[in-house]
Amino acid sequence: MAHLRFAPPVPTRPGVLLARRDLALGWVFLVLIAALAWLLTVAQSRDMGMEPGTMGLTLPLFLLLWVVMMAAMMLPSLAPVALTWVQAIRRTTEGHARALRIAEFVGGYLLTWTGFGLLVYVALAATGRLVDSDPDAGRWIGAGAFLLAGLQQFGPLKRVCLRHCRNPMFQLLRYARFRPWAKDLRVGAHHGLYCVGCCWGLMIVLIPLGVMNVAAMAGLATVIFLEKLWQGGPWLSWAVGLAFLVLAALAPFQDWLLPGLEMSDPSMDEMVGRSR
Repeated sequence: MAHLRFAPPVPTRPGVLLARRDLALGWVFLVLIAALAWLLTVAQSRDMGMEPGTMGLTLPLFLLLWVVMMAAMMLPSLAPVALTWVQAIRRTTEGHARALRIAEFVGGYLLTWTGFGLLVYVALAATGRLVDSDPDAGRWIGAGAFLLAGLQQFGPLKRVCLRHCRNPMFQLLRYARFRPWAKDLRVGAHHGLYCVGCCWGLMIVLIPLGVMNVAAMAGLATVIFLEKLWQGGPWLSWAVGLAFLVLAALAPFQDWLLPGLEMSDPSMDEMVGRSR
């Protein structure tokens, strides 16, 4: 009797459900939204520094900026699951109802990242207070952030969540069993939770590198995109994890690795104002 052999699951392309034209339009739409979010983020970064803490932002303003940043960094890697779900929506709804359901899906996804942004705000506020009281504390905070991020890249949560994000067809079948009430919002939020579980370690390195460090954001966005869509994504995760562990060992002795934890020198105008 012949033995059955099962191949391991591989990332499923959304193109198996979408026509090439619809697939191209979907990618263009998501890329345009991400590009607009990048433009807004870059413009905002020019008016803000990378010093420790919340950068003087209130919680609502920070969360607004955070959502824009997440749209810039995460939407391209969301494309396979998003386009697959859009195809499912197209089969059952039309017109304004379809647009509303798509908006609910994206809204649920960003809502999850907004919740994570709240935790980031709390961490930034605590970091700012610690560095204000002891500037040398920034070195160990940075080392801890890199260490935690590196360990997360090798952890079981990373593997489970990354496998989820790399198999959109499997998730479509699972989401089809969700109850109708606010279904698209819950599907987007559910997938967002897996994305947070996959990428939270990558995000916390923005604390030592600077939340408004556009170069760091672009590098992390590239890693996230390749982890989820490239065939060698799992291997890349391990390589990035090793790199973070090396940075954790170097951070206490290399201040240039911690631009987001360095106190900015007071400007000449501020010094004159204080002397008066």
